[in-house]
Parts: sequence; structure tokens; C-alpha cells
Amino acid sequence: MAPGREEVIAQSIQKSLLRKDQRSSFLASLPTYFYTYSLTFECVREELFTALRAAWQINDDDYRQSFAGEGALVAMADMGYSGSTFYKTADEHYLIKSVPRQFEHSFFRDDLLVPYAEYVQSNPSGLLIRITDFLQCSQSSVGSLVGTAPSHHIVMENLLYGQNLSGSSSGEEDAESGKWETWDLKPMSYFYPERDVAGGALASEATKSKLADEFNDKIGLTLDQAEELKAQLAKDTRLLADCNAVDYSLFLIRIPNSASTNTASAAQSTWRTGIPSTDGKFVYRAAILDFFWAKHKVQAMAMTGLINAYNTVDKQGPMSVTADPSEYRERFLKMCEDIVEVSKE
Repeated sequence: MAPGREEVIAQSIQKSLLRKDQRSSFLASLPTYFYTYSLTFECVREELFTALRAAWQINDDDYRQSFAGEGALVAMADMGYSGSTFYKTADEHYLIKSVPRQFEHSFFRDDLLVPYAEYVQSNPSGLLIRITDFLQCSQSSVGSLVGTAPSHHIVMENLLYGQNLSGSSSGEEDAESGKWETWDLKPMSYFYPERDVAGGALASEATKSKLADEFNDKIGLTLDQAEELKAQLAKDTRLLADCNAVDYSLFLIRIPNSASTNTASAAQSTWRTGIPSTDGKFVYRAAILDFFWAKHKVQAMAMTGLINAYNTVDKQGPMSVTADPSEYRERFLKMCEDIVEVSKE
């Protein structure tokens, strides 16, 4: 049986990440122009990402091994609103996410990549998700021209490492179940047409389910932990605001203490490995994700004009993708502050 779309895309990604030479003569490469799913990728700024992985103490041989062998990449269900495809490595160390929209991957490559790399190297405790590779299509084909396969992918750390993803849940769940819970959090005070136009009657439940989650609980932290988190988020989001990014989210994971794989002491724990809550019931992990929407890109400016026109007849305010970067940052930080509860003990 011929491999399906997901398997062919995975094989293309593997070749690039294993640094297998995909160059060939013109005649030998001619058939690849007619491929619909199999694309030829190159690693963007390879030396920069090599330096980042070294700064994060990721052994290069171990890194390559995560992508080696049949079945090394496992396709995941659509996890977002952008239509991105997702894979995880079989060892669960890394996620591969497609970045299909031109204005997003061009922003990351041309505007954000260098400031991001400089910032994360000098701020090892930052919450910006660690991106370990960036792939772009290096040869035109039918698939890249008509969009049957994603032309750009990012590789990033998997904060769900140590958990069987089939046992995860989204939203609130009984803490005694032992399941890991996840939330993708954005400020919900913005105008979301799927939710706010006609009371949401014009959008399907499937569409509305892909909007950002709401965390209807509190993260119990000590005063020192809460202040450190507030300061770190302020630094991280300052970089994003300075680069004109909006619409990013806080990916929050809650793990029942009995199911946690975190063996670090409280003093050694980080938001990447897990911060124990003050009540002893949970361990939390968190990262800032999806910082690819920039206000100065054509798509964002067109959307801003459209929403401004809509607001002349139905004053709903900005969307998260049309907000001013500084204003979005303020609401994002307020959202993060509101879900923290400082222990009185």
C-alpha cells in the first residue's frame, strides 16, 4: 500500500531534520516537481539553531535520534484554529507544527527570528517556547504551489513530555482522575466574531470549540513564585510587543501531583519542568506559544481595516489579531495575573 499524505509529509520532514542531502541533478529531480505531498525542505539559519540547541544543552546526536527510523513522527489531530498540521516524535521530546500562512512564516523568519534567538539565549528561564529548527520548502512543486502540503514547519519542545497524550484532556477535569489537563489561554475580553456576532449563532460548535480556552481556577503559588512569574512574563512579552506580535497564547498544563514526572526539588523546578502548587495537589507547566501574527503584515492590516469598518455599525472593539501590540500585552499579562493566587501561609 502506498504511503498516505501524513506519512509522506513526515518522511519529507525527517529527511531535512536528519540533514540528508536532498540535492540532485536537474533531470533526476524533475519528477519531484509533480509531487503533491512530498516536498524538499531546507533548514533555515541552521547555524543559529545549532547554537540555540547548544545553549539549551540539547545533544545533537540525541536530537537527530528523535527523528530517526520508521514511525519516528506520529501525526496528531488538528490542535488549533489556523489549520496547522502537527506531529510529535515517538519519544515525545519534540513537536513539529506547520506554519502554512505566508505572513506568519515570513514574519518569524525575517523579523522575529534573530531577536528571538538573542533573547532566549540570554534569558534561559524565559517562557517563550523553545524552537529548535525551522524548515522551509526549497524546491517548487505542485504540492507547494497549490498548498496540498505545508511549505514551512517549526520544531519545538514538547511540554507534554512524560505523559501518554491519549490520556490528556482539554479543560477542567476531576483532579483525582490522574489525567493531565491543558489550556490554550488568550484574553477573552476581545471581540471574537465566532462568539460575539449574533450571539455565536452563525458559527458551528466545532468552530467555536477552537477558540481560546478559559481557566476557571487559580494556580496556587508562593509570593516569590508569583512575583518571579509576573516579572518573567513581562520581559518575555516586551520582546513580542517590540516586534509587533499579537495573538500569542499561554499554554498551561496541570498535572496531578501523583501523576507528575517532575523529580526536581521546589528550588530547582521551572515552568518547563513543573512548578508545584502550594496546596500540593498539582504541578504546573507553562509556555508562551503562537507568536507569529504581526501587526505590520499585510494580512493583519487588512483585517484591522475590516474590523474598524465593522465597528462603525456594531461597536465590538478590536480582535486579538487587530489589537495594538502594547495593549494586547497588557491584557495578556492581566489574564496571567488573574489566574494566580498567592498563598497566605
